[in-house]
Amino acid sequence: MRHTRGFTYIEMLVALALVALVAALAAPTVQQARRREDERTLRVALREIRSAIDAYKRASEEGRITLETGESGYPRRLADLVTGVADASKPDEPRIVFLRRLPPDPLFRPGLLGGSESVGDLARGRVPPEQTWGLRSFTSPPDAPAPGRDVFDVYSLNPGLALDGSRYRDW
Repeated sequence: MRHTRGFTYIEMLVALALVALVAALAAPTVQQARRREDERTLRVALREIRSAIDAYKRASEEGRITLETGESGYPRRLADLVTGVADASKPDEPRIVFLRRLPPDPLFRPGLLGGSESVGDLARGRVPPEQTWGLRSFTSPPDAPAPGRDVFDVYSLNPGLALDGSRYRDW
């Protein structure tokens, strides 16, 4: 009688079925944890950008930013928060910079701009972070945000619902 060591074909199939079962049970938990982390990152990014917009507005009210007639005092573009503006009160000093970098919307998804962008394009830097946000100008109403001559606020372009049932666009 010959004794061989190892697993039988049936034992291998049972082991694979158990591994597949455990993976299937764990997948929703992992997806929910990732979604929760993306939502946390979105909240942090919104807070960071909005704080920078408020700091820009304060600087313009203090006379540190030169405004043209009719300007609201909010940045003309999101990129102005990163590139900075000349300090009108100290012309010889470096520019006033409000953000080191503009964070992208972590919930931005391909096709939201109507083009052929992909998640890979965003990861490779082909979609600039400022294009991942919806912009609201100072003159647009809160219930119908629209871009304009300045950037009063930003919002997520993702039309989905958060884990708490609210719309990402409303954050």
